[in-house]
Amino acid sequence: MTATVNSRSQQTTDTHRRILQCGGKSLDLSRPRVMGVLNITPDSFSDGGCLHKDGRPCVENALRRVEQMLDEGADIIDIGGESTRPGAAPVSVQEEMDRVLPMVEAVNQRFDTIISVDTSTAQLMQAAADCGAGLLNDVRALEKNAAVQAAVDTGLPVCLMHMRGQPQTMQDSPQYYDVVKEVSDYISERVSECIKQGLQQNNIVVDPGFGFGKSPEHNLILLNRLADIAALGYPVLVGLSRKSLIGHVLGRPVDKRLAGSLALATLAVSRGASIIRVHDVEQTVDAVRMCDAVIKQTS
Repeated sequence: MTATVNSRSQQTTDTHRRILQCGGKSLDLSRPRVMGVLNITPDSFSDGGCLHKDGRPCVENALRRVEQMLDEGADIIDIGGESTRPGAAPVSVQEEMDRVLPMVEAVNQRFDTIISVDTSTAQLMQAAADCGAGLLNDVRALEKNAAVQAAVDTGLPVCLMHMRGQPQTMQDSPQYYDVVKEVSDYISERVSECIKQGLQQNNIVVDPGFGFGKSPEHNLILLNRLADIAALGYPVLVGLSRKSLIGHVLGRPVDKRLAGSLALATLAVSRGASIIRVHDVEQTVDAVRMCDAVIKQTS
């Protein structure tokens, strides 16, 4: 048992020393990083439509939001053009590309920051990389057609997330025998398969997929044992900001979930998370920095 614990501790330490090469920019994970969410979908669960004008994504509104998040301390901007909230309707490849690519180009031209693209679409992965994206964030873990090869061709880091089912059906009574083991096993299998197909091991980030085919109890167990996911040896990204788990526990609507989001962010960092994906950047940056300062003093 002691050998296993020491091995896992070493894996986590190595993960936190990792530097991701995100295109022409480096992301040093010696401290936890905050990823700011830029949803350019009209139906996002949290802020859908606020960056739209006359039914279309508004570049100027989005750039103002990006500037605000960067001023508040965001290390990464995550741009998504397809809502993956429970029950969300799929969008066409062309619609997703029309939403995302102009935004990636505009952000890349205006700001010196790492741009992540939240997509499962192979064509968009390659096109976004050509426009300046530095990270691919795929809720389907490169399972869609040609996605692995597209990711390999970009040479960019990729976040592989666990999701049971699809957004349209994923919250229809999800069942697990052991949620931590099943999520860990899935991530390990996907990592192995992607490496076999050419993805570089040092380009992999993993995400247990909070809220994606999991009940509130499943999410609580996963967060409590997030160190088991970190022990796989890859940087861990978590997205817990404003999610329904907080509403379930605290009874708060989406716009009243800041305190719950901050609590979950600090718990995630304390259990080994390297990247925290959030809507409320300024408050999360402060909370994460304080948590990290405590961890470094006790390690």
